[in-house]
Amino acid sequence: MFIRFGYEIGIDCPHATPMMTFLSVAKERRDAIVRERGPVASPLVPMEEITDPHGNSCMRMVLPEGDTRLSYDAVISDDGRLDVSDPLAEALPVERLPPNLLPYLCASRYCETDRLSALAWRLFGDVPAGWQRVQAICDYVHDRLVFSYGYAQAMRTALEAHEDRLGVSRDYAHLAVALCRCMNMPARYVHGYMADIGVPDSPAPMDFNAWFEVFLGDRWYTFDAKNNARRAGRIPVARGRDAADVPLIQTFGKHRLTHFTVWTSVEVDGRLSRSHRTAEVSLLTPWFSETWSRHLQERDREPH
Repeated sequence: MFIRFGYEIGIDCPHATPMMTFLSVAKERRDAIVRERGPVASPLVPMEEITDPHGNSCMRMVLPEGDTRLSYDAVISDDGRLDVSDPLAEALPVERLPPNLLPYLCASRYCETDRLSALAWRLFGDVPAGWQRVQAICDYVHDRLVFSYGYAQAMRTALEAHEDRLGVSRDYAHLAVALCRCMNMPARYVHGYMADIGVPDSPAPMDFNAWFEVFLGDRWYTFDAKNNARRAGRIPVARGRDAADVPLIQTFGKHRLTHFTVWTSVEVDGRLSRSHRTAEVSLLTPWFSETWSRHLQERDREPH
């Protein structure tokens, strides 16, 4: 199976501005890329690929004054298998965890384990440690939050998402990561591409997706609290303690986002011989799901 994926991002800067992007496919999937164009900037900007402390590839550059368009288009080969499932996977006791995993038990910018610990132990303390406990956390987060791009808020933390009961995929991931860490299971945030494979096409504009990984037994396993189902065709880009470690774009100066289009879909071949399919609605314009609209109506009817 072939998956077409890529992006076009416009950034306007008032003057020359250093920038880093976490948009490159994770190293373990690079060999599966069949063909690619980019990343490239218009006007042309030299780019340097570096590796961050978490092992992610990121691009470093200096954007010129004015509007710059970043673009990337690629096809990757995928086996079409669903996320690995192992209901018997057990959580390791903290004293037996490899030292390099200990940071994934701690609080981070968007995952306030200290403020969620009492709640986590009350909800999941009686659930067997391991896969069953992680799934219970996914079930809880999935049922607690309402999803819509209309709820996107860059500064929202796990605790705020829990209290507001709303968010986008990164909020689902942050809350699940925080709750897993509260229960002594190392968890990390992942963002990447994910096509609608084996599920109905979504009318929403395509976007980068966020999910999370938990270390059980002797390996990391993929979980997804937002979809709460095993999915095929994930293309990981970057991993970190939370989104603060792996921002899609990190500028070191003023900037304005002028364009943001993402695509991820099944492709007939790997030749990049035809135009990619994109959503008709830009991520820079408001987009509201029916679920979100109903939620607003119900909320407005409630007595204040």
